[in-house]
Amino acid sequence: MLKNREDLKNLRSLCKEALKAEKKKILVCAGTGCISSGSLEIYDRLVELMNERNIPCSVELQEEPHGNTVGLKRSGCHGFCEMGPLVRVEPEGWLYTKVKLPDCEEIIDRTIISGEHIERLAYKKDGIIYKKQDEIPFYHKQTRVVLEHCGHIDATSIKEYLAIGGYSAFEKALFDMDGDEIINEIIESGLRGRGGGGFPAGRKWSQVKKQNEKEKYIVCNGDEGDPGAFMDRSIMEGDPHRMLEGMMIAGLACGASQGYIYVRAEYPMAVDRLEKAIEQATEYGLLGDNILGTGFNFHLHINCGAGAFVCGEGSALTASIEGNRGMPRVKPPRTVEQGLFGKPTVLNNVETFANVPLIIGKGAQWFKSIGPETSPGTKAFALTGNIQNTGLIEVPMGTTIGEVIFEVGGGMRGDGEFKAVQIGGPSGGCLTKEHLDLPLDFDSLKKAGAMIGSGGLVVMDDKTCMVEVARFFMKFTQNESCGKCVPCREGTKRMLAILENIVEGKGKDGDIELLLELADTVSATALCGLGKTAPFPVVSTIRSFREEYEAHIYEKRCPAGSCQKLKRIEIDTALCKGCSKCSKACPVSAIRGKVKEPFSIDQSKCIKCGACVESCPFHAIKEV
Repeated sequence: MLKNREDLKNLRSLCKEALKAEKKKILVCAGTGCISSGSLEIYDRLVELMNERNIPCSVELQEEPHGNTVGLKRSGCHGFCEMGPLVRVEPEGWLYTKVKLPDCEEIIDRTIISGEHIERLAYKKDGIIYKKQDEIPFYHKQTRVVLEHCGHIDATSIKEYLAIGGYSAFEKALFDMDGDEIINEIIESGLRGRGGGGFPAGRKWSQVKKQNEKEKYIVCNGDEGDPGAFMDRSIMEGDPHRMLEGMMIAGLACGASQGYIYVRAEYPMAVDRLEKAIEQATEYGLLGDNILGTGFNFHLHINCGAGAFVCGEGSALTASIEGNRGMPRVKPPRTVEQGLFGKPTVLNNVETFANVPLIIGKGAQWFKSIGPETSPGTKAFALTGNIQNTGLIEVPMGTTIGEVIFEVGGGMRGDGEFKAVQIGGPSGGCLTKEHLDLPLDFDSLKKAGAMIGSGGLVVMDDKTCMVEVARFFMKFTQNESCGKCVPCREGTKRMLAILENIVEGKGKDGDIELLLELADTVSATALCGLGKTAPFPVVSTIRSFREEYEAHIYEKRCPAGSCQKLKRIEIDTALCKGCSKCSKACPVSAIRGKVKEPFSIDQSKCIKCGACVESCPFHAIKEV
């Protein structure tokens, strides 16, 4: 138990020396993506091999150095999910990709014992071998600030976090600053919330501090319900103490003694690592009562949500923590006035809190030096879809969409051509080729009719049907509607029904205009922010790809060729030999003809199952 500032400094110094004593380190990615590919089995095998070869191995940092040891760590997400399982070797900075169990012996014998680089495990592109992680184009174009420790430290160890300077920002705030000074530093930095609309974090903190209530709360939104988004999950899994430190500083600044972390239950590893981090911080006296002898009390609790998308909205989230059904309420009063348990509440997301220790430790001016003036700092994105390099990235605000897709993401996968990118999930919008030079910051995206949201980037190629994209997001939103207000409950249902008719070839004249009219109504009258933004994917796809909607409605044709009900299967009479195999394979008897003469398909009966295409030995039947 640390009793004062000097104890904390001494412990940090001991941990730093212990980390230095590990002359070599092997960091096995233990993020969710790599674990699903078998990284924990690789970790266990490496431990087993090192023990067999009597190599001094440290799987947990010791406060007292024990000579030259090899540190073997389970780190957080390295970000390059496309190439997992990933193993990083330090101090060389080598990154091994797509590591398999049989590779473990070679890693120990050649890399750890002999100091050799294993070329076949290195990342390769266009004939170039990249030994070091930082040289790989995927990483080279990034600025990893919030994610700097993910993949570089043991994600489960408070000692390693202390060894790299962890909790020094909290120490500074606790001993050298008062609440107003902390808040002024956050305001001066220009930090805007990373979970949605980008509200200034310092202004929110200031409003909570000014409330004349003895009891106040700090709440972290770790719900992250957008399809394809996993930024917050990776931070909670890979660097949980940094997020806790940000919440502790917020509590100190605003006069709160209780904090709550709301995490969806589908993130079991994040929950486990947060629980361990809270337990460790409490054991060391950094959480609890009379922290470091200052009289400051702060306790943290974890609440698991049931996966409701609507609980990402502030008032629904606090209602869920209170044990009520997660449904938004009318505002005002706002969360800063009456939030959790009716008390003033600071509500920010994981990435926002993770930025706080950096701002307090390095200063507002350092933070403002990154990115544009109105949206300073960096932003983490989950890059998914039809792109070469999928994974977790972090770039300065103001980086263009084209730079992210073609430099960090490596361009389109296969022979596809870039068509669009959906940003901000169900609350966001679709951006196209004309937006490739658009900076990724709050204000620029708002002007373009989109939003950063939590940071999901779904990249689509020319084989993607944009009407189907709109239908997918509308179905998600409609399923996740809490049903409290009529515009969202009924409006999204009606919009979904129209979109489903269009992709099934049942669209009719006036559907596009009706969709836009319904979108205006829902956006203007829905109760909460999630309802108001629900029509955005529909509106943005109509704006940019109206001709696709018209082709579906008037020509009964899907230009991308992906809508099953609009596909047409035809027999090329020049190639057909009249063997009748297609007729026998058809489950609905839609194919007629005479043997040794060309057959034909009755389109009114055809269900587009493709059985005839597969059965034709002459490749005479094709989808058109």
